[in-house]
Amino acid sequence: MKKILLVGINAKYIHSNPAIYCLRAYTKQHYNQKTGKMMPNGSLELVEYTINQNTETILADIYQHKPDVAAFSCYIWNWNEVQDIITELPKLLPDIQIWLGGPEVSFHGEKILEKYEGVTGIMVGEGEAAFLDLFSYYQDNDDNFSSLEKDGAESRTGINSNQSESIKAGSLKSIKGILLRSGMTGERTPIDINDVPFIYTDEDMARFDNRILYYESQRGCPFRCAYCLSSIDKSIRIRDIDKVKEHLDFFLRKQVKQVKFIDRTFNCNKEYALEIWRYLLENDNGITNFHFEIAADILTDEQLEVMSKMRPGLIQLEIGVQTTNEETLKAINRYMDIEHLRSIVARINSFYNIHQHLDLIAGLPYEDYESFGHSFDDVYAMEPQQLQLGFLKVLKGSPIEDNIGKYGINYMSKTPYEVLYSKWLPYEDVRRLKGIEEMVELYYNSGQYAHTLPLLVSEFPSAFAMYESLSKWYEEKGYFTNVPSRSHHYQVLLDFACDVNYKRKDIYVQLLTFDLYLRENVKSRPAFATIWENKTSDCVNFHNDESRGGITGISTLKERIRNFYGQEAVQPLFLTGDAYKGCQPQQLRKMTHLERFEYPVWEKEPDKVTIPLGEPAYMLFDYQNRDPLTYNARYMLVEL
Repeated sequence: MKKILLVGINAKYIHSNPAIYCLRAYTKQHYNQKTGKMMPNGSLELVEYTINQNTETILADIYQHKPDVAAFSCYIWNWNEVQDIITELPKLLPDIQIWLGGPEVSFHGEKILEKYEGVTGIMVGEGEAAFLDLFSYYQDNDDNFSSLEKDGAESRTGINSNQSESIKAGSLKSIKGILLRSGMTGERTPIDINDVPFIYTDEDMARFDNRILYYESQRGCPFRCAYCLSSIDKSIRIRDIDKVKEHLDFFLRKQVKQVKFIDRTFNCNKEYALEIWRYLLENDNGITNFHFEIAADILTDEQLEVMSKMRPGLIQLEIGVQTTNEETLKAINRYMDIEHLRSIVARINSFYNIHQHLDLIAGLPYEDYESFGHSFDDVYAMEPQQLQLGFLKVLKGSPIEDNIGKYGINYMSKTPYEVLYSKWLPYEDVRRLKGIEEMVELYYNSGQYAHTLPLLVSEFPSAFAMYESLSKWYEEKGYFTNVPSRSHHYQVLLDFACDVNYKRKDIYVQLLTFDLYLRENVKSRPAFATIWENKTSDCVNFHNDESRGGITGISTLKERIRNFYGQEAVQPLFLTGDAYKGCQPQQLRKMTHLERFEYPVWEKEPDKVTIPLGEPAYMLFDYQNRDPLTYNARYMLVEL
């Protein structure tokens, strides 16, 4: 028996690597059928690390497993780390055989084999069937492992490839879908996706505590986007819908927090997507969130009708817009009606139950700085919950890689192969967009400044112009190098807003205070927030309600606040949830927050209350009840 170790190195701890789980599950299910033998116990193990762990730590752990063969799953986010490990690992385990697989090594593999002498070979493209054959090969050659061929050429023992091919189980060259130093062994026919077992088991679930679970219901993509590797796989293979429902039942029964479908365009088959979304609606457990990457412009009315009925947070959508420049869309083989897309996104927004994440890519052909600004404004106006401003990555094997000369694209030699400049976008403009990206991520995508930003944007000709100005201001203040603390970001935004229009300082203070307390129950008041506890001259009575005893004549604001929480503890009108039952007034005060405002900074009060400018009003923030989409606290206007 030879031990084979599947190695995944993830970008973050919350991620997992579905590829190595697929290889393990497929091999476990089909090994007996293929060989007529039982899989030896301990012959196949799986480990996961993150790119944040240092090389020595990962090497030490792999060494502890003492594998005979190590197979690494290689992606754009972990390739730098994998290269470090495969350079050092043969020094610790001289007889180990190393295999690579994944999109990062499935193209230009000859250069990789030339550079790394310790690598035995590369699994090219889809890996399940090839890995099963490799696993079988190593188990069948257990007695002759020391003389197994190395890379189709020369083994460490000195036996050449011609000698090693006489081994009883045959040659590595007979396994299709792998690249050896002697060349490619031949293409492998894509497998039926229904032959790939469900990769999660009851025994494995402890591994996934507080992590995202990934799920694949289909492979391939009908679109031919020039920057994407999915454009190469022209076939669409769909998992049997009944199997998908069984798998969804597992997630729902386990009450996992999030399942991310890794299908490239989930709704490319309209009826299939509709049936899955309808099944989730009918079987919602009230907890699990499902993430889908979709083409929004092909959503049907029937699909949208199902979405409109979903629990807030049941699903979230990632929509790749990339650009609204028609010439650019044509160059990258994307075809969509922007106006139709705009109407679909607006309709989903009107449901107020689905998080929408819209993507843009900077550095595409025919898109210069000004054009990108127009694309940005177009997408920003769609009001997604998140706007991802990304940069073109020239992926190995992608169609755009073949046209870098035509488009004047120059990009980084190391991962993530990000664009440095193009014929239309000089490096200086890429730098400017990097700063804007950081501002969007910090202030828009955080969702923490939802009431402040619209007013701030209105001070500028466009949203893009505002973020451009904010980025330039950050650079002038040195904040890109001396990063303010998270809590200080409110103050920084206030300082910027005052630079823009000092006359509106008071209302910006109110808006930022409102945004702050919507998200956080801070008891240490930030410096910018209005200090109203000492304003005791305005003796406003309680709402004159007999159910509250008709209390009048309270002399100070602090007394009125104490009285308010005292009444809520005995006879609640606002804090009526189960979380507050049996709580004492002081406990209620710690669990909530009361804030004085003098401007109408709220928009969605059920009774449409409006407060005249300059009139004091008091807002109660309820942190035990939060919006499932924004995570903002429920808020209520109260009368003191």
